[in-house]
Amino acid sequence: MKKKFVTNLILLLSLNILIKPFWIFGIDRTVQNVVGAGEYGLYFSLFNFSLLLNILLDFGITNFNNREISRHPKVLPGYFSNIVGLKIFLAVIFGIVSFLVAMIIGYEKVEMRLLLPLLFNQFLASFIMYLRSNISGLQMFKTDSFLSVLDRVVLIILCAILLWTGIGGGEFRIEWFIYAQTLAYLFAVIVAFVIVLGKARFIKPRLSISFMKRILRKSYPFALLTILMSIYYRVDSVMLERMLSDGAVQAGIYAQAFRILDAFTMFAFLFASLLLPMFSRMIKKGEPVEELSVFSFMLLIIPVLIISVSLVFYRLEFMETLYNEHTNESSKILAVLMIAHIFVSVTYISGTLLTAGGHLSALNITAVSGLVLNVVLNIFLIPKFQALGSAVASMITQILVVGIQSILVFKLFKFGNYQKVLFKLILFTLFTIVLTWGSTQFDFSWLLRIFAVMLVSIIIAMLSGLIRIRILTSLFQPGEEKPAL
Repeated sequence: MKKKFVTNLILLLSLNILIKPFWIFGIDRTVQNVVGAGEYGLYFSLFNFSLLLNILLDFGITNFNNREISRHPKVLPGYFSNIVGLKIFLAVIFGIVSFLVAMIIGYEKVEMRLLLPLLFNQFLASFIMYLRSNISGLQMFKTDSFLSVLDRVVLIILCAILLWTGIGGGEFRIEWFIYAQTLAYLFAVIVAFVIVLGKARFIKPRLSISFMKRILRKSYPFALLTILMSIYYRVDSVMLERMLSDGAVQAGIYAQAFRILDAFTMFAFLFASLLLPMFSRMIKKGEPVEELSVFSFMLLIIPVLIISVSLVFYRLEFMETLYNEHTNESSKILAVLMIAHIFVSVTYISGTLLTAGGHLSALNITAVSGLVLNVVLNIFLIPKFQALGSAVASMITQILVVGIQSILVFKLFKFGNYQKVLFKLILFTLFTIVLTWGSTQFDFSWLLRIFAVMLVSIIIAMLSGLIRIRILTSLFQPGEEKPAL
């Protein structure tokens, strides 16, 4: 199973490394620099608002479907026919509720003009994720890997034309950015739908009330978990924009740093997308998951630590390279969010394992605790520290969540004693911090200094046994896999 995980992870990472960083740093960042922090900040706040109620589009169906298809592939035709109709019904509910909430919190004509197409985009994005859950549930990881970047490839092409060809008379409007997303999502939906339809062989969309009740009853724990995590991860920018007189600008400043967090968290998300169907199938068959859990954790946490520490020390240089304004303020936010990044990445492993094991009640209690803490901290910290206060609130929340989830994993799955590995990991983190600080004392290119730090840190991780080259190389040789522990 480790070999299957690593080979598919390499393909998934390769595609996403080629496409998504260019999207984030080449297109999305350029859009913010062109339209300004205020206009982009309003878009960013509205985009995150559209995500807060996103659960009404999905209601946990995607994760539930992924888990069920990976365990029982033969149910695909029946589920697909019914869930398509259910997704359309939920989209109508989502649109009505989102519009009413937007009116209640005071969004006016300007905000509504941007919000409505963003809501439609959320429906398309949610439908893509549902379609992909069928594909990954069938263990078609290579196909799913290509679909994971398809919408971004189309979007990069469309935005590049709008930004750099002068087709709009030299002016770029934020509305074009939103409409380009719509076209890209539509294309991806069509492609993914055709692939799933080929596997289901036949589909007759219907809306069975009895099926709807049964699916929603089974999926609501997934839905509750998704909405709780979405709120405490995305509510910051909405609160900033609503609570402060210069809220749109503060949301834009926060977006500059959050974009970096979002970019690097993508890799942890890719780990989770592969691990969920694998964990689900292994647990269903009664196979032990400890070895794959620890193996994937170590494979993720080492680069996460190196990247996070590097960007904490080189935060200002990094932001000045990317942005035209507010770089000093956003660099402080970046440092805090990079610390949060370490804990966010861990939750993608622990949370995925707990989800695959069906421990949704424990996860939901943890998420409620995180949500309450995050909102309370934002209420107190935003008026005094503005965007930086939101970053601190996010960091503290993630530390709490990963602490609780880690305890749950060791207790529920009866993992062994890893004190020695934890001690090595702490020493490695301290070494990386000292090494990175030492590199700041030199006076040559900061990019070369970061590269040197990363190279030395990886070598130390290998020498200390945190990364085992023998295990990795054995996965690409014929024959049985060797144990990782």
